[in-house]
Amino acid sequence: MAGKALNKANLLTLGADVLAELLLESVKGDAARQRRVRMALAAEQGPETIAADVRKRFAQVRRGRSFISRKAQKTLAKELSDLTQLIETGIAPDASDLAFDLLWAQLHLAAGIHDRTDDSWGTIGDVMRDAMEAISRVAPAMTKDPKSLAEDVFEAVSVDGYGAFDHAVHALAEALGDTGLVHLKTLSEAARSAPLTEADLVLYEFITDPVQREDRARVARDRTVEMILQDIADLQGDVDAWLARYTPEQLTFHTIAPEAATRLLAAGRAEEALKLVEGALPNDKWFDSRDLDEAHFTCLEALGRKDDLRAALWARFERHLCPDALRRHLRLLPDFDDIEAEDAARAHILTFQPIEHALLYCLQAPDLALGAQIVTTRFSEIDGEAYDILTPLADAVLPEHPLVAVLLWRSMIDFALSYARSGRYRHAARHLASCADADALIADYGEHPSHDSYVQGLRQAHGRKSAFWKRWC
Repeated sequence: MAGKALNKANLLTLGADVLAELLLESVKGDAARQRRVRMALAAEQGPETIAADVRKRFAQVRRGRSFISRKAQKTLAKELSDLTQLIETGIAPDASDLAFDLLWAQLHLAAGIHDRTDDSWGTIGDVMRDAMEAISRVAPAMTKDPKSLAEDVFEAVSVDGYGAFDHAVHALAEALGDTGLVHLKTLSEAARSAPLTEADLVLYEFITDPVQREDRARVARDRTVEMILQDIADLQGDVDAWLARYTPEQLTFHTIAPEAATRLLAAGRAEEALKLVEGALPNDKWFDSRDLDEAHFTCLEALGRKDDLRAALWARFERHLCPDALRRHLRLLPDFDDIEAEDAARAHILTFQPIEHALLYCLQAPDLALGAQIVTTRFSEIDGEAYDILTPLADAVLPEHPLVAVLLWRSMIDFALSYARSGRYRHAARHLASCADADALIADYGEHPSHDSYVQGLRQAHGRKSAFWKRWC
């Protein structure tokens, strides 16, 4: 039966009474939808009314004890996300301190929720990060006492076991101000030197050896304190305080050195940054320390060492076939020298081992003509298991190089059938169908068998793999 489309314009023509009846009918028996409607009604009655309803819902979540299924988790996450938006838009404009209190209370729900559900997908974690981002937007208008706020932050971060408060110091930096940051630093330094409390030890009561239990508790407490102090050092621009949190050996770790170099550069200490980075560069030239290399380039650029920068960029390209490093290297070369460098780069890529890395470069650059040349000349080296590279490359080269696309598909088909990877038969059958579609575009297969000959060879070698043939037929 034909009728009007179900859209907002047509619904508005029904009038308020009809819409209200339809809404009541649609939310009947659905507690989550009923809560959303109540919140929408509360939004028309001012911040305090909204806050009362939000606190009531938070209390219900806090009292919950049953396991939260994946489906229920998604529903809860959507509801919490809606509450974050409601607090920020319905309360914060008129009552920023009240909005902060509610968002802060929401973050405190994280531990209880995580204890009752499996957040492998990060659904709840994402919701809590959104709440912290909302706090960062509310913070500039807050009027809370900075010292009191610092104490709240310290307490929350100290007992946080799920990372909900990881970014609290940065989010509240403006509200804390210099007074709050100094007080937070004092609290953190005092905690680091204080004896362990029962609250510190209770989390490790499963360790029977009291010495080991105290060691674990002390390490955990000090790690938290160090995180707070690093955030404070960042906000105060105290590079030396940030660096002091690490040992000289830790500053050579490829996960830490780039951050340290970035801070030194921002402080105008490029020479120190370069020395630190050079001390952290890996001895294994094949280890891909992308962030560390990037910090190295930035240091050389800041110091105006163009020749060294060109050499470092070329070295990264040679080791890892990094397209961005090659492009930057070429831009730094004088006119006409870049042509010679491009030729040298192509020659290097053509023989690079393993071949999959060379093909990935051609896909990323992109340089599909070069990729086609590599496939044509080194087809026997291709590992058909590298489907994450071969599949998009085959799709990309198909319009201009259909034979190359077929060879890539065949390599994946051969791998799946030769190693009896039944889980890949569906994809292999799809690749074989793509080979059939491309057959009309290929005038000459050269040294490779035609499509019909290839299929016949598959039947002879793998005719008993019925699971594959059923999918293809």
